[in-house]
Amino acid sequence: MLVGFPLLLIPLAIVNIIVFLMPGVSFTDPLITVTLMSKATWKVTFGDILVALGMLLLLFEVIKAARPGGKYFTDHFLALLVLAGAVAEFLLLPQFATSVFFLLTVLALVDFLAGVSLRLRRENRRRATVAPSVAAEPAPVAVPEPPKAAAAPVAPAPEPARETEPPPPMATMEPARSVQGAPSVTPAPGLPAGAPPVDQPSR
Repeated sequence: MLVGFPLLLIPLAIVNIIVFLMPGVSFTDPLITVTLMSKATWKVTFGDILVALGMLLLLFEVIKAARPGGKYFTDHFLALLVLAGAVAEFLLLPQFATSVFFLLTVLALVDFLAGVSLRLRRENRRRATVAPSVAAEPAPVAVPEPPKAAAAPVAPAPEPARETEPPPPMATMEPARSVQGAPSVTPAPGLPAGAPPVDQPSR
């Protein structure tokens, strides 16, 4: 995050240098004389140049504060420190009790107040643009799901017909044909089936 240098510190620093290091320099002595179109003579003093320089620097400070994302909290804090130092010097030190330094102090105050007011206005505008956009978003409407059709009962698949095996054929015994003149042959009791018959004596 870039920190902006307080530009109004430049004319205030120049005044401090002149007051402490060059006490013989006066802010009211004319540096140049300009003849206007009205034939009037304008005497430009060193104090006038410092005040004009402070106004130009204040313009640049306001431009920096008005740009998007400009003037962070640190910049406001530095501007406040410059203003506090200028007020303290004007009230406590007799060397700074001049109209030039007073005007520079007022410019420092305007710089601080302009930066704070522009930042507050930017924050309010940002909140005002965010709030309607949030309010304009429609609330999600719950769409009822269509009723599910009752599944028809599935009839069980018919089992394949089991093939019934025909019952085994029952053995039929043909009646013994009686042969005339031949004795009847009957199996002896107690003999297994298929055993040779035993001839019964004829009575």
